[in-house]
Amino acid sequence: MAGPAAMRLSSLLALLRPALPLILGLSLGCSLSLLRVSWIQGEGEDPCVEAVGEPGGPQNPDSKTRIDQSDEDFKPRIVPYYRDPNKPYKKVLRTRYIQTELGSRERLLVAVLTSRATLSTLAVAVNRTVAHHFPRLLYFTGQRGARAPAGMQVVSHGDERPAWLMSETLRHLHTHFGADYDWFFIMQDDTYVQAPRLAALAGHLSINQDLYLGRAEEFIGAGEQARYCHGGFGYLLSRSLLLRLRPHLDGCRGDILSARPDEWLGRCLIDSLGIGCVSQHQGQQYRSFELAKNRDPEKEGSLAFLNAFAVHPVSEGTLMYRLHKRFSALELERAYSEIEQLQAQIRNLTVLTPEGEAGLSWPVGLPAPFTPHSRFEVLGWDYFTEQHSFSCVDGAPKCPLQGASRADVGDAVDTALEQLNRRYQPRLRFQKQRLLNGYRRFDPARGMEYTLDLLLEAVTQRGHRRALARRVSLLRPLSRVEILPMPYVTEATRVQLVLPLLVVEATAALAFLEAFAASVLEPQEHVLLTLVLVYGPREGGRGAPDPFLGVKAAAAELERRYPGARLAWLAVRAEAPSQVRLMDVVSKKHPVDTLFFLTTVWTRPGPEVLNRCRMNAISGWQAFFPVHFQEFNPALSPQRPPPGPAGAGPDPPSPPGADPSRGAPVGGRFDRQASAEGCFYNADYLAARARLAGELAGQEEEEALEGLEVMDVFLRFSGLHLFRAVEPGLVQKFSVRDCSPRLSEDLYHRCRLSNLEGLGGRAQLAMALFEQEQANST
Repeated sequence: MAGPAAMRLSSLLALLRPALPLILGLSLGCSLSLLRVSWIQGEGEDPCVEAVGEPGGPQNPDSKTRIDQSDEDFKPRIVPYYRDPNKPYKKVLRTRYIQTELGSRERLLVAVLTSRATLSTLAVAVNRTVAHHFPRLLYFTGQRGARAPAGMQVVSHGDERPAWLMSETLRHLHTHFGADYDWFFIMQDDTYVQAPRLAALAGHLSINQDLYLGRAEEFIGAGEQARYCHGGFGYLLSRSLLLRLRPHLDGCRGDILSARPDEWLGRCLIDSLGIGCVSQHQGQQYRSFELAKNRDPEKEGSLAFLNAFAVHPVSEGTLMYRLHKRFSALELERAYSEIEQLQAQIRNLTVLTPEGEAGLSWPVGLPAPFTPHSRFEVLGWDYFTEQHSFSCVDGAPKCPLQGASRADVGDAVDTALEQLNRRYQPRLRFQKQRLLNGYRRFDPARGMEYTLDLLLEAVTQRGHRRALARRVSLLRPLSRVEILPMPYVTEATRVQLVLPLLVVEATAALAFLEAFAASVLEPQEHVLLTLVLVYGPREGGRGAPDPFLGVKAAAAELERRYPGARLAWLAVRAEAPSQVRLMDVVSKKHPVDTLFFLTTVWTRPGPEVLNRCRMNAISGWQAFFPVHFQEFNPALSPQRPPPGPAGAGPDPPSPPGADPSRGAPVGGRFDRQASAEGCFYNADYLAARARLAGELAGQEEEEALEGLEVMDVFLRFSGLHLFRAVEPGLVQKFSVRDCSPRLSEDLYHRCRLSNLEGLGGRAQLAMALFEQEQANST
């Protein structure tokens, strides 16, 4: 009996042996937990028990207070806004830019000390080499009334004494830019600065310290601690140091005598603040190089030169440009080297990914090509040769390859040939014979892609020649996106609507005025309206009824209904009215700072459209000509009523299914042929009109005015940017435009094409033809 029992016990222990650590651990954990609970209950400080307690029983007030404090720490409280009605209301003034409101500052401002003799030479060379790298670059001179070269901001102090010039420069920087920049770099115009390295240095330094950084030099007869920064190599001043130095400038100017501005500044900082120049701070060293006389920068290869932030002295502008060329080549080589290293790392890491080498995109390190999810998202290729393009803007099947497009194709072919020679030399050398086929497309995720079929002549080392046809693929990747500086505009600008009206449009004008009242006058938009009533030679004369009588009565009724509204009208008599001639009449009646919105009787401008007009039309910079949405013929393309808010006024219907990125949407299209709407300033129009009159005179000008619209005037006779973009807020009902035979050939062709394309989409026109054929056959 004992034998079988022992065997069963030993087998049971063998089965439980792997679980013994787990069982022991659970037992020990439960025991410790029970011991801890008993200790807490023994002390009688359980917050849950004390807070709840028994009904009617005593509670611990200290524990209750502790619970409320815990709730306040983790539960938000809503504090209602209360304003004392007895105190006057103070309007909160918002800053123009959010950067000012947040207290953000730019990183670096560069100040260049120049003189009368070098302002037009060395200072111009400095501006051309480094100005595009810094947010602000100022030039300070003691010359009184100095004439600033183009594109340079020069500050004249009127005294060329070194100490006085340095003192006034620091005072100007503190007064005008002390609150806007973290670092101030002061240099001379005979110094070449490696701008990207200097900007990177300023980005690595802490802004919360008083720092005077540059090439440290010792004063004559002074200790090692008393050092100043050599002005020839430039130096950095922190904003906090400039703020502390400002009260001592007047005293330093009277007490310290020095013939050099850099020594004067160094002594002022040491005497007043006890701060000397340092060449290294926070692990960042300011490296400079002193260029020997008649030294060729192309042959300089020392490590100190290659790593320098500043090079001094530069005796002439030509040497400045040669230094810039050398350092730009060095930076380009470093960039290519870093790119190759990163590509090698990407190749090594790609093997470890789930996709493996199949997931490696070309070129390495750039995003993969865009993958379309439907046939509407497929990016098309444009076919071209060396002389012609087969994807033309005007819809023509073939057009000459010229301008920037021709230069782009030539650069792509040259780059392909250069890369082939670099890969196969010295075994083979390729020479281009001609371009067989060319394809290109723009990928928003990558850039411009090219596929070229080249007919090449391959030459071996022994001189053997052979013609080869090879296909190559190239990519011009998207570079760093930069924000273009634009002039400041505001949505508070008053808009002057200009509506030319023909006699045949008098009836439609009544509907326009009603829509204008609902969308502009009712919300009290800052807008005025001028009606240009165009009479024919025999219309509106003596004894004849006025065709615009109803329009004038409706305008007067709106002025009575909306006090403060101004609806002016001008009467013009013309046999063949020209848009430019009508604008000439209106332009003379308004100030030069007027913002015009040229519109049509079929347009319904609303608040959003008016705001985009204000933001996109910039005086002296840009004119805006929106592309309106034209609805198709309702007989061919029945449209669904657009959803709108309850009780809405007679707003124009939104384009159903409108999607500008997919071309013609359902129910309509964006009419690129029409350019009757436009936003521009009167001063810009007058300047373009004066240039037109200067280039064309007499009969030639009269003929040109008949064939031009206002957009053509800005396009051909103005240096402004012409912004033309689709405007979903401008929706026009279907209408057939009256194409007068008196128009120029180009305007008449555009008018006819607009009417034909506005009938319907291809599918709708095909369906109409099919139904007509079916009806005729039966």
